[in-house]
Amino acid sequence: MAAESTPLALPVLPLDDEVVLPGMVVPLDLSDSEVRAAVEAAQAAATSETGKPRVLLVPRIDGTYAATGVLGTVEQVGRLADGDPGALIRGRDRVRIGAGTTGPGAALWVEGTRADETVPEPVSGQVTELVTEYKALATAWLRKRGAWQVVDRVQAIDDVSALADNSGYSPFLTTEQKVALLEATDPVARLKLATQQLRDHLAEQDVAESIAKDVQDGVDKQQREFLLRRQLEAVRKELRELNGEQEGEESDDYRSRVEAADLPEKVREAALKEVDKLERSSDQSPEGSWIRTWLDTVLEMPWSERTEDAYDIQGARAVLDAEHAGLTDVKERITEYLAVRKRRAERGLGVVGGRRGGAVLALVGPPGVGKTSLGESVAHAMGRRFVRVALGGVRDEAEIRGHRRTYVGALPGRIVRAIKEAGSMNPVVLLDEIDKVGSDFRGDPAAALLEVLDPAQNHTFRDHYLEVELDLSDVVFLATANVLEAVPEALADRMDIVRLDGYTEDEKVVIARDHLLPRQLERAGLATDEVALDDGALRKLAGEYTREAGVRTLERSIARLLRKVAAQHELGERELPFTVADGDLRALLGRPRHVPESAQDPAERRTAVPGVATGLAVTGAGGDVLYVEASLADPETGAAGLTLTGQLGDVMKESAQIALSFLRSHGAELELPVGDLKERGAHIHFPAGAVPKDGPSAGVTMTTALASLLSGRLVRTDVAMTGEVSLTGRVLPIGGVKQKLLAAHRAGITTVIIPKRNEPDLDDVPAEVLDGLDVHAVTDVRQVLELALSPATNGAVPEVPVAV
Repeated sequence: MAAESTPLALPVLPLDDEVVLPGMVVPLDLSDSEVRAAVEAAQAAATSETGKPRVLLVPRIDGTYAATGVLGTVEQVGRLADGDPGALIRGRDRVRIGAGTTGPGAALWVEGTRADETVPEPVSGQVTELVTEYKALATAWLRKRGAWQVVDRVQAIDDVSALADNSGYSPFLTTEQKVALLEATDPVARLKLATQQLRDHLAEQDVAESIAKDVQDGVDKQQREFLLRRQLEAVRKELRELNGEQEGEESDDYRSRVEAADLPEKVREAALKEVDKLERSSDQSPEGSWIRTWLDTVLEMPWSERTEDAYDIQGARAVLDAEHAGLTDVKERITEYLAVRKRRAERGLGVVGGRRGGAVLALVGPPGVGKTSLGESVAHAMGRRFVRVALGGVRDEAEIRGHRRTYVGALPGRIVRAIKEAGSMNPVVLLDEIDKVGSDFRGDPAAALLEVLDPAQNHTFRDHYLEVELDLSDVVFLATANVLEAVPEALADRMDIVRLDGYTEDEKVVIARDHLLPRQLERAGLATDEVALDDGALRKLAGEYTREAGVRTLERSIARLLRKVAAQHELGERELPFTVADGDLRALLGRPRHVPESAQDPAERRTAVPGVATGLAVTGAGGDVLYVEASLADPETGAAGLTLTGQLGDVMKESAQIALSFLRSHGAELELPVGDLKERGAHIHFPAGAVPKDGPSAGVTMTTALASLLSGRLVRTDVAMTGEVSLTGRVLPIGGVKQKLLAAHRAGITTVIIPKRNEPDLDDVPAEVLDGLDVHAVTDVRQVLELALSPATNGAVPEVPVAV
């Protein structure tokens, strides 16, 4: 039904930042002059027809009056709870404010009309659902506040308009939200608005309660941890008192530990700064744990610990000779280093330019020659501590320089950990397998090693974790590598390269007798007086059962032989003591695996046919013998050209083309039927096709194989050769001469042809190897052919092999 719309003249009672809705009963303080003026004006204008004094309650926000107010009646005037004068006013109807008018008293009078409100008759089902929802939300909110009496009053309200206006009591509504409810004249729309406001508040309240619960849980956990830590400290204190310890001996007193430690000045300053941070941080702070770990690492470093070098030069050399046979170059380098250290110490030159006299050596050689074990022997000879750092497969730069302290689980790099493990600032550090270092998206560890291994920089090495300078200039670094080419050039340039090219047969016999055999006897549970191997057996083991630069396979063969003897003894098949002679090896280990070519039947040798020559090569396992085979195709089956097989690299392919071009242009001079090369295709093959091969040093071998094929003259079985060939027939120098001559000696070769310009390399070859070889240094390929090719028999030219 529609309310009357008769104009009303009412005194204005302004409400600053407050809203009163119809149905609300509110107390107002009459100490406010505007409130008192409005109430007094209403009382003066009240008549018997109008009944109780009436005022217009108008919200005033930031000095601006709202367009809609509420007609209120003054129910009672008296004293408030605090004793101040007050009035109790009840909101009645919404009033649209019109123009100003006059009236009694000092109040502001305005004209207004009651706002029309239409309530649907009858109430639809949608409105009923809305009423139910509002009551449920209001009940949920009131129950959380414990207002059970108010719940009953809200449940008793059935009028849609009154139910919507009841939300005016909600303390969580803002002034703007209440003004929106006041200005909504449609009861259903107003109830929808009130329901949405209440729903949003409950959702915010749930989130706030969830956050508060999480915060409270965290606070409870911190309080519990704090309490437990205090209890732990009390228990520790009781234990110290029980053990008679003093308060100042507590291990957590980092400041006293730092001040008592013998640290470099800059390191001490950095440590004290971290102690200051630790004292300012709380026990629950994660930074405190990081600082404690860093301080523990710094305090455990041997900043002032150094071992005294053993300056007994002759004694150091004796230790090296006793623990390793051969390896003269390395022993000389260590002896030289110790001699220089001794003279510097005698003259007070231990530190020059802030740098001490460290050393950086790179031991390069095939597997099994004793590079790793040599590091420990060097430390023993120098009287220093030894630590090994395995670099094989390392792909993360942080492994060398450490992680930043901000990362969880951060650790110093391997260099710092090695110094810490050694317990001194001048150990012997073995960087094992430096050529196996990789790189990926985490950085290049080899680049991080540049500073470590540079004698001009490593006295101020900075680890990412420590972030203080660490002096590595007194450390002896020994790096090991199998292939120098795999080490970055900048890194190799910082190291003193020492090559370990392998052992001679005599050295292997000595190593086996003095080192390998005693160790394997102990592992096999045999006494030295129970099983022995004579030198003939050891020599045959080294020469015919193994063919390697090192001694690993030789040691495995000795171990297998001793196991066989031990098993036969336990089975009752052999009596001890027993001395193994070379004639017993076949029964114990089977037939030899590597019989020299010269020991085979002449008809079974590889060079028994023209077109096969013996070359020398260097692999990752040391020097080796390489055979080259050549043949000519039938002119009716293929065109002229050159075919190369054996998984060859580009450089080796180019060497084959050069060899072929040289023979074509100088065939008449060499009395070779080069016409065959123009009409028939040539095929050069390198056996062991699964092994990649490259390099120019097989040039003279391919030239000799083709010349043998064309001339029909066999290549001498006892001759091997190496050297690069040019288009003019010059023999150019190559590398790896020592390793190649050792391989030739192992293979039973007696004559070796090398380039003339490689003659200085013969000084590095052991004397016993040179005594067993007839080495020819040549400058021209014609000299090679004269030395390598057998003379033709009775002037007859054998038939040239044909590949069909």
